[in-house]
Amino acid sequence: MAARTDIRCENLSLTFPSRSGGSTLALDALTCRFEAGKVSAIIGPSGCGKSTMLQVVRGLLGATSGEVRFVNRQTGHSVLPPAMATVWQSFNLFPWLTLIDNVAFGLEVAGVPRRERRARAEAALARVNLSGFEHKHPGQLSGGMRQRVGIARALVMEPEILLLDEPFGALDAQTRLVLQEEVGGIVQATGASAILVTHSIEEAILLGDTIFVMTARPGRIAREINVELPRPRTMAQLSEPEFVALFAEIYELLKSEVLKAMASEREAA
Repeated sequence: MAARTDIRCENLSLTFPSRSGGSTLALDALTCRFEAGKVSAIIGPSGCGKSTMLQVVRGLLGATSGEVRFVNRQTGHSVLPPAMATVWQSFNLFPWLTLIDNVAFGLEVAGVPRRERRARAEAALARVNLSGFEHKHPGQLSGGMRQRVGIARALVMEPEILLLDEPFGALDAQTRLVLQEEVGGIVQATGASAILVTHSIEEAILLGDTIFVMTARPGRIAREINVELPRPRTMAQLSEPEFVALFAEIYELLKSEVLKAMASEREAA
């Protein structure tokens, strides 16, 4: 589905109750815009609120203050939240279901007729290069193949916005590299918007049109960086001067925030 909706996070703050009876400020007046049809990568120190922000955008968590607005890119008017789907780090597949039934599960819940949902599930599996595996079970697959199923399960819902919460974090390094390139092509081919949460600078550069670097907790946007590298992007570009310079810029920003996070942890210990 071609994306037409911008997401605007406006002064988002979120406070959690802490175990000590006090409160923890996870997000603090965070403001940013995720553009329709673009891949926005979010990177920052552990515990800075990256996944929390993603859950606020999806509507799984409510902000303490501020708001998330969905805006039609052409008219500038606020609209209802568009169709969204999430790919998580954990595979979350049903081990007793075949791959095609895992992928079609959301459609079944939505009441889509059996013939249509199986056709759509087959097409989604083909998109992630899993044709011929429709009747296998998750336990028969490698980790990379199971994550492909997770991506197919999101794509089959035909979302306008795809949320990727560290989707390659549980994979070995080689599989991760391959899937990074594949997912970049898939997102571009579908025309969807994507928001990617990652700890990897290379991943953010390979997949992102825009990179948001977050501060140590409480999470704010430290810098918004536009990635001007041409697509398609591959690991072969890692040594190119433009890639190296962008990596160095993001690393210096992250290093500063990680050191702040480490100092805060020491004080709290």
